[in-house]
Amino acid sequence: MEIYVSTDIESDGPIPGPNSMLSFASAAYSATKELISTFSANLETLPGASGDPKTMEWWATQGEAWTACRSNLEAPEKAMQRYLEWLDALPGKLVFVGYPVTFDFLFVYWYLIRFTGRSPFSHSGLDIKTYAMAMMKTDYRSSSKKNMPKEWFDDLPHTHVALDDALGQGTLFCNMLAANLSYRASSATTD
Repeated sequence: MEIYVSTDIESDGPIPGPNSMLSFASAAYSATKELISTFSANLETLPGASGDPKTMEWWATQGEAWTACRSNLEAPEKAMQRYLEWLDALPGKLVFVGYPVTFDFLFVYWYLIRFTGRSPFSHSGLDIKTYAMAMMKTDYRSSSKKNMPKEWFDDLPHTHVALDDALGQGTLFCNMLAANLSYRASSATTD
C-alpha cells in the first residue's frame, strides 16, 4: 500500500544550506483519503545561513505565518530525527507529494540526508501540478489551481502555515487521485 505524504515547507530562501527551512509539515494519506497521521516542526536556522532578501521581504507581509513558524523552535537534528521515526512508523510505501515538489522535496531531502543520513522516500516524489497537467490534458503553465476543477478542492485554508498547507495539498491530491481512478474505471467498462 502506498502512503501519500503531502508535505509543505517554509523557508527563508530558495536553497538549503545558504538558507534555512523554517518549518515543515506532512500529512500522511491513504489512497482513499484517510488521514493517517500528521507531523510538524519549526526549526532553528542553520549555522552560517542567512535569509534571502527577496524572501524576507515577502515574509514581512506574512505576519501571522511568520509568528507561527518562529515559535517552539527545535534544533534541525532533533526535528529531523523525530520526522524520520514518524516516517518509518507509517504503514506502507512512502510517496512524497508536493506543490511544487521540486521546492519542498529539495529541502526535506537535504535536511533528512544532512541530519539523519537517509531518506525513507528514496527519490519517490509526486508533483500535484504535473499530475493536474496530465489529468486536464493541458500545458504545465495552465495547470494552476485557478484552472483546476472546483470539485478537486476541499474547503481548507491556505495560510502559509506548513500544516494547514500540507493538509490542503493532501486532500487536493486525494481528490484528484479519486477522479483519475474513477475515470479509468469508467473507461475500462466502456471499452
